[in-house]
Amino acid sequence: MKYRYLGNSGLKVSEITYGNWVTHASQVDDSAAIATVHAALDAGITTFDTADTYANTAAEVVLGKALAGQRRESLEIFTKVYWPIGPKGANDVGLSRKHIFEGIDGSLKRLGVDYVDLYQAHRFDYETPLEETFLAFADIVRQGKALYIGVSEWTADQLVAGAELARELKVPFISNQPQYSMLWRVIEEKVVPTSEELGLSQIVWSPIAQGVLSGKYLPGQPLPEGSRATDEKSGAAFIQRFMTDEVLTAVQRLQPIAEDLGLAMPQLAIAWVLQNPNVAAALVGASRPEQIASNVAASGIVLDGDVMSAIDEALGDVVVRDPKLTDEVSPRTRP
Repeated sequence: MKYRYLGNSGLKVSEITYGNWVTHASQVDDSAAIATVHAALDAGITTFDTADTYANTAAEVVLGKALAGQRRESLEIFTKVYWPIGPKGANDVGLSRKHIFEGIDGSLKRLGVDYVDLYQAHRFDYETPLEETFLAFADIVRQGKALYIGVSEWTADQLVAGAELARELKVPFISNQPQYSMLWRVIEEKVVPTSEELGLSQIVWSPIAQGVLSGKYLPGQPLPEGSRATDEKSGAAFIQRFMTDEVLTAVQRLQPIAEDLGLAMPQLAIAWVLQNPNVAAALVGASRPEQIASNVAASGIVLDGDVMSAIDEALGDVVVRDPKLTDEVSPRTRP
């Protein structure tokens, strides 16, 4: 396992990071979830990412159980706040001081830890003054409940505004967590260059495009039984944007590239995002322990310029690059 610094900080993270968005307390039972976490630990993964909203707080509980008994100092544990949780009352959502303070305490209790290494704003909150949000984050850092602060799916302008406040408040703001894959490159034009200037790294989610880049979905063919595209609890609606014959045909053109390199398709997809020097980690999930070993094999792989060009040529016009799409991710009003 290779490690990378997260942003302009001294914190190192495993470049393959374990995420439990659609698996724990949802897609798989607790015993299977715990087995995959232990497989991740055995494979050298030390960084684990979750959020209070995953399975409406239950995913944090499962991750806490799975990591119980491990040496805390040897782990990097990340979680997030913003989306509605609990009974979803008026203040159970957003980035208000009230919700952030209650959110961190709830997450720490569920995870069974005294602090998280990275506490992330899961989206931008248009209904809360940014000053209020960052002051709350600053206070949480000073209380020792979080060591670093990050965000998820913020635009370049939002990152600049947040970084300015972070400097004033002396908050270690070090990361952004966007969607990024061979098929979804909307961060490349604005978010990545801005992040490089600000000293922020990307922790990217969906590097395999929810499984589409595994090549298992074939154009004109029925969906594989039990696959994510058929499971409403594990992102079936989200994956639909990629489930066109044009996209699936293009993805099949990646198969010979992977074979020439001796890689499985998911390994090629993960290795591809890690070629971007602004990416500190690729978030991967797993419903079975054996998936972990395959994903971890992508760590340290270097793709030369010819391979990167061949990938671009294979995918052609199906790649989504519009930077304006980042602006559509955070709701204008709280959900």
